[in-house]
Amino acid sequence: MTADPRRSLPSVERVIELLVNAPGSTPLPRMLVVDAARDAVEVARARVLAGDAVSHDEVARVAADRLAAVEDGLLRPLVNATGVLVHTNLGRAPIGASALAAAAAVGGGYSNLEYRTDDGRRGSRHDHAGALVARACGGEAGIVVNNNAAAVLLVLAALARGRDVVVSRGELVEIGGGFRVPEVMAESGARLVEVGTTNRTRRADYERATTDATAMLLKIHASNYRMIGFVEAASIAELATLGPPVVVDAGSGLLDETTPWLPGGRPAWLGDEPGVRQCLDAGAALVTFSGDKLLGGPQAGIVVGRRDLIDTVARHPLARAVRADKLTLAALQDTMLAYLDGDATRIPLWRMACAPIDGLLLRAGRIAAACSGRAKVAETEAVAGGGSLPGLTIPSVGVVVDLDSGSDVERAARSLRRLGIVARIEGSAVVCDLRTVAPADDSTLIQALVTVLDGVVGR
Repeated sequence: MTADPRRSLPSVERVIELLVNAPGSTPLPRMLVVDAARDAVEVARARVLAGDAVSHDEVARVAADRLAAVEDGLLRPLVNATGVLVHTNLGRAPIGASALAAAAAVGGGYSNLEYRTDDGRRGSRHDHAGALVARACGGEAGIVVNNNAAAVLLVLAALARGRDVVVSRGELVEIGGGFRVPEVMAESGARLVEVGTTNRTRRADYERATTDATAMLLKIHASNYRMIGFVEAASIAELATLGPPVVVDAGSGLLDETTPWLPGGRPAWLGDEPGVRQCLDAGAALVTFSGDKLLGGPQAGIVVGRRDLIDTVARHPLARAVRADKLTLAALQDTMLAYLDGDATRIPLWRMACAPIDGLLLRAGRIAAACSGRAKVAETEAVAGGGSLPGLTIPSVGVVVDLDSGSDVERAARSLRRLGIVARIEGSAVVCDLRTVAPADDSTLIQALVTVLDGVVGR
């Protein structure tokens, strides 16, 4: 009788033992290790039944690969060397140390999230960060939810369900992830009234469409594309004279277009990006925007403006479904305190965006020198990213590795990613843009570049 070839395979327990004792193995929960071992043994059983010879080492390698794939899928820090400051796929704006400390302090115990310590009664979670954002941009009140899409949806549902919302055809945008204004409006129960044309919409277009059924006039900032040429758009100030409240989706969340928190004033790379304060000053009743783009805080959606409208929005049942958690509120509160202090150095986004070229050149020179002449320093261009400031760039400096072929470039970039460095590819070169690399990560970048160069160039 022929012996069953599957008996030659290692047991699941034996594979688990090999995984746990492998040099450099990362401790993961036993349940995940068991899953990887079982999968590897099942694959091996199918192979031996098909007539293949499978060694114990091969089974262990398959299991290790499965476990590595699980580990690679876990959320972990990366070094952003792409030059995209607000990189959506990499978590958008990094959060400052003091904001993280504030979140840890509030999240690590109990807090006055919804409690008034003066009279011992129930309070509101909107009394903290939301009030500070409003103060910083000149609004009467503010509310914080989990992202800007939720903020827009909530405002529409609370103020315009069953009524008309007038929007320019040129502002019916789609942003990343398939967020389309008409679809969000339909979900809110509001009725979309399109006016004007794709490239030109005037005050008179809004005026003709305004009736007793109009709940609001909605303006949406085109933050992820730029329209040039034969274009015209009605201003907030013009629309504010028509009667219904003007609601502005400012998107990227530049708090004040004069950037008073920067000693040198407004940087040129901000272009014509509007400020939340200026939208309110021009007559907007409400403004919605993101917390993790140009505001430089945690992921959040923020609504600021008239107190009566904010109160109505906060009372809507949907407000509870999209509310921000205590960690977000604590981090955002600290971010807003930095703005009110005029201290942009506490906000990593502004530190990176405004880092002097001379300093970037010095850092790049040190990194390139550590690569023994196999990398060079080059002027580059960074971008804001995150659907902000389309077509505008920020002068920057990068460390560039020129390679012989496209396959070498792809291999080098892939190897860097495995080491936790996300760079960009330009032609036959890998570019590590230092505008988005924290100085504390320079040593990590050097080590990764040397390792990759030894493997790709020195092979």
